[in-house]
Amino acid sequence: MKRPEPFEIFQPASIQEARELHIHHGPGGYFLAGGTDLAIAIKEKGLVPRYVVDLKRIGSLSGIRENADGSLVLGALATMREVEISRVISRRFPFLSQSAGEVGSIQIRNRATIGGNIANATPSADVVPALLVLEAQVTTSTQNGEKQVPLESFFLGPGKTVMERGDILTEIIIPPASANLRGEYIKFSPREMMDLAYVGVAVALLTDGDENVCREVRIALGAVSPVPMRARKAEAVLVNRVINEESAERAGEAAASECTPISDVRASAAYRRHMVRVNTKRAILNAVCGRPGNLPWVARRERRY
Repeated sequence: MKRPEPFEIFQPASIQEARELHIHHGPGGYFLAGGTDLAIAIKEKGLVPRYVVDLKRIGSLSGIRENADGSLVLGALATMREVEISRVISRRFPFLSQSAGEVGSIQIRNRATIGGNIANATPSADVVPALLVLEAQVTTSTQNGEKQVPLESFFLGPGKTVMERGDILTEIIIPPASANLRGEYIKFSPREMMDLAYVGVAVALLTDGDENVCREVRIALGAVSPVPMRARKAEAVLVNRVINEESAERAGEAAASECTPISDVRASAAYRRHMVRVNTKRAILNAVCGRPGNLPWVARRERRY
């Protein structure tokens, strides 16, 4: 582990001040939200910033609120722990709470922010697939004012987003959703705790009748393409069909066929594709079962930390 080189730290009190600092001081600067990724990059990956703009004192970037129209707004500095234990999120979208609870340890979740997780554009980010199936949008503060972008269009590649120099991600907006929406997030990683997702699958769906006829479905995948992705071929398999083992299996096969995983030190592309098929099927069937707790297909991990 290399000892970090000295750098300047600025602590602005407003978004405007933060953007101006970043523009004025030029290249070599980084925004600090929770710092869980930035600290590792500095200590272990050779990153040498000239300066860091700490956003933690900007109160408008924090908090989770429910609007009168049913939409949810998550401040970019909302921590993963806050998302995990938020009553309104747990009540309405328990699979989003669960995806936040999959991030690192509880110590990490008390520092890591949802905005930082998104802005880093890591393909394996846990909360992003759940936000994709909720059709979330992100708001950024730019030189030309605020801009809203669908989350699906926000990522350009690993570590790359549509944000330009000086832009700050300020909030995540989840639009109003049916009270009958059901969902599931499954993270696959060989270690039970504190590991990156080798595959992440999120599902959100609406069904009709006792036979569970699918009327609307969204499926998103993480860690198996350059950016988190919607699996639209898999979605098309389920629409207006009864959700059962057979249709869930077919959707899993479709999802596996449309993802583009790589082989690396963690897993081969073939293995990742296989786990997309398996876990897409599981996530669909778990979502049909309803809220967490009564899951016939896969036991949830115990929380030991």
